[in-house]
Amino acid sequence: MGDGPVTGAAIAGRCGSPGDGLGGDAKTHTLRSGVVTSQALHRAAAQETPDAAERLADPRRLGLWAALVGLFAVAASAAGSWIPSLWGDEAATLMSATRPLPSLVHMLSYVDAVHGLYYFGLHAWIDVFGPSAFSIRFPSALAMGVCAAAVVWMCGRFGSLRFAVLAGVFTAILPRLIFAGEEARSYAMTAALAAVLCAILIEIARRDSRALGGWVAYTAVLAVGIWLFLYVALMVPAIVVIVLCCPPLRRRWRAAAVSTAVALVLASPLAWFGYMQRRQIAFLAVRESITPEVVLRNMWFQEWWFAVIAWALILVAVIFFALEAARVRRSGTRLGLRLETVALSWMVVPMGILIAASPFVSGYTARYGTFSAPAVAIVMALGVRRLARLPRRRLGKALAAVSVAAVLIAAVPVAALQRGPYAKNQSDWNDIAAFISANAVPGDGIVFDDGARPSQRTRLAKATDPTAFRNVTDLLLKTPFQKSYTWYDQTYGIPRASGMGRFEGVDRVWVVELKFDGVEDTWGLGQLQSLGYHETRRVDGAGSVILLYER
Repeated sequence: MGDGPVTGAAIAGRCGSPGDGLGGDAKTHTLRSGVVTSQALHRAAAQETPDAAERLADPRRLGLWAALVGLFAVAASAAGSWIPSLWGDEAATLMSATRPLPSLVHMLSYVDAVHGLYYFGLHAWIDVFGPSAFSIRFPSALAMGVCAAAVVWMCGRFGSLRFAVLAGVFTAILPRLIFAGEEARSYAMTAALAAVLCAILIEIARRDSRALGGWVAYTAVLAVGIWLFLYVALMVPAIVVIVLCCPPLRRRWRAAAVSTAVALVLASPLAWFGYMQRRQIAFLAVRESITPEVVLRNMWFQEWWFAVIAWALILVAVIFFALEAARVRRSGTRLGLRLETVALSWMVVPMGILIAASPFVSGYTARYGTFSAPAVAIVMALGVRRLARLPRRRLGKALAAVSVAAVLIAAVPVAALQRGPYAKNQSDWNDIAAFISANAVPGDGIVFDDGARPSQRTRLAKATDPTAFRNVTDLLLKTPFQKSYTWYDQTYGIPRASGMGRFEGVDRVWVVELKFDGVEDTWGLGQLQSLGYHETRRVDGAGSVILLYER
């Protein structure tokens, strides 16, 4: 992805400003007589301002550092990812991806079609690497590596190698992204594809050719991104802003429009399935209200101490960019495409649309901001760069160093909290499985709390680790998930199961109740007592209570 030769006239039309990697208003009159290379651009930039050459990353070194930062991001996301218990959404992933393919196709015709591509991919992954928690979470860590590498490459096209690496490191440790990188869902992959999509657009803008291959890649990445997560389609309005702000892309608006239209057509079957299955996420309308806390903290930063630092850097970047834009407008020149334009469009437009539409459609949760999170990391890095360039250089560099240290230090406890044993929605399924495996004996029965919504039911501990429950009989099981039209087991109530003789000859019944935010369920206990059982043992867990009932 190196720089090919370009003419002096082409340099004059590049979008950007001096030293920002896309040419713009540099002194091109000394280069108009012939063909120049990227090395000549570096020399011209060096004559323009003392530090301009330092701000332009060499493409060969940039590729190497993009790979190194990508590996760091993989390691950061994968570290400790095996520790937390799986939770409801990951149970849906594992139980869907481990179904026989005909069963998976049948299920997707009823529910979760919007996650179908991810489930098929993970199905193939599990066939090779197995279904352990680390295994099914590791593809997300790999996606974070791609995401961070794409950010480094993209930022290196606008600035120095040091700045590009900083943006990549911020991407690797941003709380929302490092959470996505250790979760068995598709969100990390959508962040990676969004980053690659923006990187492709920037590469197209750098070239004077028709860039047919670039537009084909753009179409493919956008279509796959939407198939992985339907709301990635909200990148399209952000791309419109980016195209309009970059003269080389604006001149190719027809190619951009056709490529985008083809991607949307390719993804249209998923949109139809998503509409038909829209009731599946209707509960989000009452589960998570959009409040300032949800937007300013939960969406990207998760903890207040990180959010304060991050928003301070974002504010610095936005204020200085606005002042510069006003100055450029007063001078009568054009600003062209700047990294700030790309990152802010990517950060604000998709989530702004989703949040604005939330009163009218059910479909928002904080994790939906994941594919915009790399842009947040870039804007934070831009804030650091602005501080370093303050007129009082010594003070500016000190503030920049302190802000980088603050981000790194603040990220550590967030990552540690995300990797605690009960970090996933208080899920303690590992503890449930270990306890039942150690204490149940052949002939025992088990009853799970079926009063909670499917993603919180304690029976998911058995579905995700069935070998731990080999000594107990699931007394209420009607249809196992592999044969069900949905992703979870179908069950009977206790009275119906008793009438079918399920409790005959069973003298010991383990009961696993949900406990969430300190509130303990008592589902089915009265019915068990009416069958002659009484409590003889009780074990309180982080997210559940295990009871032994005997008669």
